Amino acid sequence: MPAIRNVVRGAAIICIACVPLWCFTPAYAGGRGGDGSRGQTQEQGNASDDGTLSSSVGVIVYDRSKNGSGSSVGPVTPATTWTPPPCWYAPKYTPDQLKAYLEPIWEAESTGYEWDAKQRDRYVNGHPYKDFNKDKAGKGYWWDSYVDKSFPPGWDKCNEPIFWVDKGNPPPANVPNAVTTKILGELAYKEIRVPGTKVSLAPADKTKVNLPTWAWLDGAEFKPVSVTASVPVLGISATTTAEPVSLKIDPGTSDAETYPASGVCEITNGHIGEPYATGRANDTPPCGVKYLRSSGNGSYQLRATITWKISWKGSDGAGEPLPDGTFGTTQDVVVQEIQSVNR
Repeated sequence: MPAIRNVVRGAAIICIACVPLWCFTPAYAGGRGGDGSRGQTQEQGNASDDGTLSSSVGVIVYDRSKNGSGSSVGPVTPATTWTPPPCWYAPKYTPDQLKAYLEPIWEAESTGYEWDAKQRDRYVNGHPYKDFNKDKAGKGYWWDSYVDKSFPPGWDKCNEPIFWVDKGNPPPANVPNAVTTKILGELAYKEIRVPGTKVSLAPADKTKVNLPTWAWLDGAEFKPVSVTASVPVLGISATTTAEPVSLKIDPGTSDAETYPASGVCEITNGHIGEPYATGRANDTPPCGVKYLRSSGNGSYQLRATITWKISWKGSDGAGEPLPDGTFGTTQDVVVQEIQSVNR
């Protein structure tokens, strides 16, 4: 495997065999086509006070103003093996920007004379581009790869060399993962944040063996959330929306029964379960649990997990469902034996 070089403008750092994880969100200079090498790293925009992002050419802007908020929010986990794209292609440079980026690398010969010469031939000498396409300034952009900053599996699959696309034209058909509204919708999936799932219980602090324990969540917190991803320079965007559909209760022990028996409480009209009311201790709760054995000197770890139905809608009218996502948390439940008095 050839050495992979991570080049930072103005200073070259040679990384042998791998790109270390301290190199944030990579954007590969020259791609990795043929004997191209890893390139400059670049953050995907800068966070602003309202949680949105500002960006440079082609960088994805995320509008999180309708996302879940608060200290207990977390990301949803796909219910299948599906994952968002680990890398994609989008506009990155104007002709002058590409020139300013590549020429210092070549002058330093930081990527090797042979590779530098091939790059000059590709972008300067007319095979196939001439003088960085300066004659097309304002009529298109140089596209390059972007990578999910968490480096998930497949992050190094986008290895095409930097290529030119005229404004209004699609990228070459043979380029995988060129940014579209679909890819934006899938990338926005990873940015979704949903409320935590600590349920209210009655009895609240301690429950008893064989006593139905009611469980519910504050419906006001569980409403649809969304994130919009866009590439302003292309005028495309996609909004990914997550809507809560059910709550699943895992009592934390096999010595328990759930209500309903499946442990899945459907969410209807924004209500998740039903708050306990005085005088209903012997009623069957619409959502809850009954423990059949004491937790002894410890407690059971009750886990409550919300399933979220997720879909995206693009600015071009396209859209489709994405895999359901889940997010859950655990909480301690103390279960005591019922004390009886013998006379």
